[in-house]
Amino acid sequence: MGNGFTPDLTISQRQELGRAARDRTPLESHADWTPREDRRDPVAILAAQNQARLQWLVPIRHQRMGVSSFTFFRGAAAVMAEDLSGTPDSGLWVQDGGDAHLSNFGAYASPNRELVFDANDFDETLPGPWEWDLKRLTASLVIAAKHVGLKKKQAREIAAHAVRTYREAMAHYASLPVMELWYDYLDIDDIADLSGLSSKELRGRLESFVAKARTKTSLQALKKLATTESGKLRIRSQPPLLVPLDEVPTEYDPQTVRQVTQEAYDRYVDSTSDQIKFLLSRFHIVDMAIKVVGVGSVGTRCWIVLLEGRDNQDPLFLQIKEAVPSVLEDHLQPSQYQHQGQRVVQGQRLVQAQTDIFLGWTTGIEGRQYYVRQLRDWKGSANVERGTLEDLRFYARICAHTMARGHARSGDSVAIAAYTGETRTLDEALAEFSIRYAEQNDLDYAAFQQAVDTGVLPVSSLPPAE
Repeated sequence: MGNGFTPDLTISQRQELGRAARDRTPLESHADWTPREDRRDPVAILAAQNQARLQWLVPIRHQRMGVSSFTFFRGAAAVMAEDLSGTPDSGLWVQDGGDAHLSNFGAYASPNRELVFDANDFDETLPGPWEWDLKRLTASLVIAAKHVGLKKKQAREIAAHAVRTYREAMAHYASLPVMELWYDYLDIDDIADLSGLSSKELRGRLESFVAKARTKTSLQALKKLATTESGKLRIRSQPPLLVPLDEVPTEYDPQTVRQVTQEAYDRYVDSTSDQIKFLLSRFHIVDMAIKVVGVGSVGTRCWIVLLEGRDNQDPLFLQIKEAVPSVLEDHLQPSQYQHQGQRVVQGQRLVQAQTDIFLGWTTGIEGRQYYVRQLRDWKGSANVERGTLEDLRFYARICAHTMARGHARSGDSVAIAAYTGETRTLDEALAEFSIRYAEQNDLDYAAFQQAVDTGVLPVSSLPPAE
């Protein structure tokens, strides 16, 4: 897995690498954003993505993207990837998340049952410029700020605050021994230290967040997603958002589908470590379904698998999500992994400090590639719809700190820290970029809405909430 780290350089040589990169690509240059003359139509980019998706789900994708300029931005990672390909690049690469907007960070349970905070979506992960991730995060913060009615000056300040946090965190990680960096992660106590809030304010926020996150378990998913028929568990039928395997439109006969499904599951098990193989042997498959999730990934083949352990109150839900080439790949080097599911899993393992023990990959019918993870395990994320200035500043800080740690693990923290420097120059440059790009996003969103209104893009009439 490629990154920007050269192990045989001394610390001073790595610092010089960063300073030399700053000479080539000045910090001020990152403020630039003007669309290229040959910029592709964003609607055309989205329509091209739809070609390989399940056509009966594509209208739901458009419906969810159409809710607001922020949900449009969430679904338009391919549009921004193309735009970022024309922006300044320091040449210092990391393992990019590839879709690092603020809703793709959140809390989940670590393997030792501790609530931790990290990036949690890696569908687009690929080695690339660290700036691309940070620009997508800061742009998302500005768009979210505008969405909840904050002023332009406040949105700019939130973006600059995120960049400053990233710089300071990167400088901290640049000073750590390798193993100390590798084991570092954010837990609830760390978030408290980073918050800048009073203990009373923080306690109220975290207690509510933690309590809600801890309700999201397989048992909770069982109540919501499954039912009992003749004493046996079955996944509910709630088309088109939740469609059991036997009801999914297909040209294949049910027996073939079941056989191929079992073979795909067996291949997934083979991709896991020996102890997880043993753990999974204690469960058996009960049912499968296609479940619509998220915004940008709607229309890709996303399955959930219900497994049963000791009895029907001992469930395990796995998500088997289609993995296609990263939206970054058209503009960077292809992944070193031939299997796109393996690309996602290995990228996640590199960036996350505490990783889902059930991660793996498989190949299904028609050679489609997938990655596998646990569906729900204490997951929680920010509520952008009800965000305040304080909420967004708080979230900007923990997301940017988390991003810096992932980039430091996968790239050269010393060189990046030397490049970003100790002044506010980069903060102001990326804040300016984010303001400009948020305006571009509004124009793209208007073009998207026009395409929906004129019937160019089909849209579902379902309620927008998942």
